[in-house]
Amino acid sequence: MRILPEHRVAILQHGGIRGAYGKTGLSLLRYSDAQIVAVIDAECAGGSIPQLTGIPRDVPIVASLREALQYHPQVLVTGIAPPGGALPDAWWQEVKEAVAHGLCVVNGLHTPMANHPDLKPLLREGQWIWDIRQEPPGLTLGSGAARELPCLRVLTVGTDMAIGKMSTSIELHRACLRRGMRSAFIASGQTGIMIAGDGVPLDAIRVDFAAGAVEQVVMRYGRDHDILHIEGQGSLLNPASTATLPLIRGSQPTHLILVHRAGQTHIRSYPHVPIPPIPDVIRLYEMVAEAGGAFAPAPVVGIALNTAHLSDEEARRAIEQVERETGLPCTDVVRYGGEKLVDAILNR
Repeated sequence: MRILPEHRVAILQHGGIRGAYGKTGLSLLRYSDAQIVAVIDAECAGGSIPQLTGIPRDVPIVASLREALQYHPQVLVTGIAPPGGALPDAWWQEVKEAVAHGLCVVNGLHTPMANHPDLKPLLREGQWIWDIRQEPPGLTLGSGAARELPCLRVLTVGTDMAIGKMSTSIELHRACLRRGMRSAFIASGQTGIMIAGDGVPLDAIRVDFAAGAVEQVVMRYGRDHDILHIEGQGSLLNPASTATLPLIRGSQPTHLILVHRAGQTHIRSYPHVPIPPIPDVIRLYEMVAEAGGAFAPAPVVGIALNTAHLSDEEARRAIEQVERETGLPCTDVVRYGGEKLVDAILNR
């Protein structure tokens, strides 16, 4: 099961276009190769995706699943992650309506749907529900085996959660493809897996097997590619995050790219936790990656700065400030492209 380029997709995005929980749907609008034919968001119905989000994809916004059906979607994607992880009843009814009308469903929520008693009886032959956050079978413990791969392994790490690590990895991957490199994007979260069609749903995996799960997917791609761009998760600075260390150990990165939101000084969900100066964060990640010499060094070779909330002039000033502060190349890869950071990776 995966979203194919020929699929006609509707995204269930209620409140997510302008709200805090719509990252999945917005990322699909920016990066998915599928034919997105409708976005369902009652708050923004009739509006313009480019005007509301800056994403250059002109997709109609409708108020309900029933209105979306006029565009003949084949797949409904849950593009939102409401607080608590469960869909409100009215939105759940729209999922049921979609299945009843023959749509397949891509579900990125923690609550599985494939065997739900409200949905399973409605499924017809060839119709499927893809629950992405499911632990894959056959997991093993991490062993550090990825250190023997001949390819470059670039892991994005961050000063906080939800600041652009996935977008950075995808932009760097696409920049490498434009150069003719054998590049792969290794997804580690539900949104990245929706876009790539493969990966490891890290937050669905028991912690003892997390590094091993990352290692498995990296080993699967590593021998057939020149460079892997591994989607980062979480942050070593965030007290709620447990995903970053398994990614470091499982991928055995050769390079790190630090992702930071311009001007952010504290962890967003925990304002009592400050973000240290960027040079200190760089040293932290490099020390953890090398573990005192137990593993090969993995230098931070550049900074991906999220400047989405700034004007172009403000963004350029912020980038220049980070470059002065760190001595490393810095850019906003979504805004200006990833070429500068790819140069930094290849020249190191």
